[in-house]
Amino acid sequence: MILDVLRSIRTSSSSSTTTTTGGRIILQSFGFYSVSTSKMRDIKVKSDSRELITSSDEEEEAAAQIIESVSIREKEISSSSLSVKSTPEIEKKYVHRVYDAIAPHFSSTRFAKWPKVAAFLESLPCGSVILDAGCGNGKYLGLNPSCFFIGCDISHPLIKICSDKGQEVLVADAVNLPYREEFGDAAISIAVLHHLSTENRRKKAIEELVRVVKPGGFVLITVWAAEQEDTSLLTKWTPLSAKYVEEWVGPGSPMNSPHVRNNPFFSLESIPETEVSTKEQKAENSPFIGLESIPESEEGTREQKGESIIPETKASIVEQKDENCVEESLEALKKSQQEYFVPWHLPYHRAEVSGASASALASGLAKKDDRKGAVVYNRYYHVFSEGELERLASGVGNAMIVDRFYDKSNWCIVLQKAAFNQD
Repeated sequence: MILDVLRSIRTSSSSSTTTTTGGRIILQSFGFYSVSTSKMRDIKVKSDSRELITSSDEEEEAAAQIIESVSIREKEISSSSLSVKSTPEIEKKYVHRVYDAIAPHFSSTRFAKWPKVAAFLESLPCGSVILDAGCGNGKYLGLNPSCFFIGCDISHPLIKICSDKGQEVLVADAVNLPYREEFGDAAISIAVLHHLSTENRRKKAIEELVRVVKPGGFVLITVWAAEQEDTSLLTKWTPLSAKYVEEWVGPGSPMNSPHVRNNPFFSLESIPETEVSTKEQKAENSPFIGLESIPESEEGTREQKGESIIPETKASIVEQKDENCVEESLEALKKSQQEYFVPWHLPYHRAEVSGASASALASGLAKKDDRKGAVVYNRYYHVFSEGELERLASGVGNAMIVDRFYDKSNWCIVLQKAAFNQD
């Protein structure tokens, strides 16, 4: 079984061994390369005991300085990793819990293979080990019968579906993959990164994909695009509510701009789908259906009666300017909006409605829509603007983008990990 190999995962990074080669000290587990003095013969460092075997006091002092720098760097990496790997509540609630609840129904709708993903997998050499991070129901696992596939996903129910089909899978987080470095020949991440709520976590997920493939290996990543081919879909999505902004405000978030953050009009609350009203019908074609419409004024009634409308004070002029300012701000937000809640309708007749969905309804995570006969869940998405995925990937130092394309309303890239330096 392939998973037997995983018994040794991450063991190579759990200890630090320093050796000398041609006058260079290689601290392998931390990626440091330091030039030693000519007197240095053989230094061995154990990460837990920090014992040194040296030939002189000078060499011991030099080695101690190296170890100290490694220790400081190790703490920095550990602290940074913990903050990135700590799952935000928004993901726990609107990604993990949702997919756990809808897993069987979701799986029944996921069977078609994207041609370009299939072409990528079929192009890999015979015997390749392919890692699918965020494999869902495992529809790509085993697509190329001449390769070995291992899938992982954060959702236990989805992993059980894969396991029941005899696929090699395990539960794991995309920002903390449980494989040792250079384990696979290729990796794929299909429609996963857009569920991560901060730019740092999205970048970390890319770094993990590159880390676990061998030098020269390939990584395929696809994400939902902000530039959807069917723009009418945007009217069915709920823009990010202001109350969640602080959980994922960052360099890439449109909600971080001052004109949006300081504007009291951006309190985006979705209108329940079960409420059918005139206001909903008027707002049907707007992606900002959550904004309360301005009620008709008395002047509007008088206008219908044929009465003249004459501004009586400067206040009415200021009010009109304020309304124009709000409209301009709305237009600006429409163009930059990237954070959405995308609904999933779980039909009443599905068996899982009586399980996790009952609890979700009781807790308010989901709501009933009797008109559509479904339990409605909201899933968190950060849709990627053109060039955003490439910008994130370009920050990964040991990989380069070898292909990029737009396919089925998704931005896609192929990365290749740098080969060993032949020097």
